[in-house]
Amino acid sequence: MTNYSFNTREELTKYIQSEIINTTEALDILQCSRQNLNNLVKRGVLTPIKDLPRDRLFYKEDIINRKNDMDKKDKK
Repeated sequence: MTNYSFNTREELTKYIQSEIINTTEALDILQCSRQNLNNLVKRGVLTPIKDLPRDRLFYKEDIINRKNDMDKKDKK
């Protein structure tokens, strides 16, 4: 597990803006439906950082890794 350290609030804000995405952004990257994304979460394939009443937050890296896995399967 990686430990992160931020010296200023601005550093933390910059990190969040570049590395954390919401459900809508994840759907755009994965090019899938909300139902499919919910199914991936339910099956434990993707784990949100935080569940909100009408949204979820994900690490961008996790979503991109899943997209790469999906693309590899499509090429087979």
